[in-house]
Parts: sequence; C-alpha cells; structure tokens
Amino acid sequence: MIRLDDLTKRYGTFTAVAGIHLHVPRGQLYGFLGPNGAGKTTTLRMIAGILRPTAGRIWLGGVDLLADPMTAKARLGFIPDRPFVYEKLTGGEFLRFVAGLYGQDGQTVERRIDELLELFELTQWRDELVEAYSHGMRQKLIISSALVHRPELIVVDEPMVGLDPRGARLLKDIFRGFVARGGTVLMSTHTLEVAEAMCDRIAIIQAGRIVAHGTMAELREQTAAGDVSLEELFLRLTGGRAVRELAAILED
Repeated sequence: MIRLDDLTKRYGTFTAVAGIHLHVPRGQLYGFLGPNGAGKTTTLRMIAGILRPTAGRIWLGGVDLLADPMTAKARLGFIPDRPFVYEKLTGGEFLRFVAGLYGQDGQTVERRIDELLELFELTQWRDELVEAYSHGMRQKLIISSALVHRPELIVVDEPMVGLDPRGARLLKDIFRGFVARGGTVLMSTHTLEVAEAMCDRIAIIQAGRIVAHGTMAELREQTAAGDVSLEELFLRLTGGRAVRELAAILED
C-alpha cells in the first residue's frame, strides 16, 4: 500500500503540494488525476524518492520512505512520464543495470530480462544500443525496468505516452494482472476514459490539494452529479466547465 500523510512541497513562496492525505490500499489500481500544474507529477516524484518533501510522511508497503529509503524504494517500481535511459547501453544492459541497483543479478535476473523483453516485443533489440530505439520502444524499456526487480507497488505517470494501441492494451492487462495478484498501482493520466475504465478508485488534485477521492459512485455522490462520466466530474471539480463554455462561445 501507499500512504501519504500531510505531504507538502514548497518552492520558495510557491506551494506545489499542500498537505495532502491519501491511502492507496493493497490490491487496487488507483487513479491520480488533475489539470496541468495541479501537483500530480510533483507528488509522484516525492513518492518515488526523487524529490524530498518540505513536510509530511510517505509510507511504501508500510515502510517510512524518509526513515528507511532503501527498503522503501526496493518495494517500488516507478514509470516516469518522460523515459530517460542511458543511450550507450543496450536494452539488455540497461535492464541488467537497473536490476543491479536493487542488488539483483545472476540467472534469475537474466530470465526475468528475457521474459520482459519478449513480453514487450523487444527481444530482437536486446543487444542494440538504446540510442537506436524509437520513443515507444524506450517507453516499453522503461516500463520493463520498473518491473525487473518484481516490486510490490507501481507508481506511473502518463503510462500510455508513446505506446501504440497494442502496447497500451498490453500495459492495461499487465496492471490489472498485477493488482489481481495483490500489487498496488498509483497511476496519473490525462486520458480520463482510461482512468474510468481501469481504476478501482480515483483521487482528483487541484492547486496542490485533493478535492475529491473515492470510487466513481462515491465521486458522483460527493459532487451530487448524478450518473455522469468521469470527464464531467473532472470538469466540475477543476473548473474546466468554464473553459468548455468559453470554447463553445468562440465556436458560435
């Protein structure tokens, strides 16, 4: 599970994340949604240990990230929105390098690398330098690197970027299978249809604060919205309706 308690991030006088509380239970795929600049990526990077919070605590699988970062991070796989890889390594070398960061090596890791490369149709590219990979292939490699050490938790920021429809469907199936086996996924995406179809629960962040969270039924109840789509709920909670109305006026 993932738990955030009063998580805060400030940059000088600007507060990017304002004391949020969130509990992502084990065995759930949890959506984390918000408009651009709402604090989504900042929050995910704090969970991944890339950014240090100004205040608050983070627990990953029951382990305090600040008190015991090595143990906590070993339980997590992080998929960023922008794939960063070492271009002068081959795909196989990159996955072997990442596994080594978690203290894993040997034949077990090699079999895992073979499985992941085959799963993402990268086997024939195993010994090619990453600089020759397309954007979509790099995204698949980054996803593989997040899974290579068999994490308990996955945090993912815009997972479908750069993936073709087949790759996107595969990733959806992987996430659902992962949570079915007791794993936990916290996923940020702008594709609201994907979030509505896939997520067990959803949190919506606006201006650094969580403004609503729960199942679709609970979100509808909180907003007294009736039987509307996630897109309509999102617009009501984040002020997007005014933008849509302005666009309609401009089209007249």
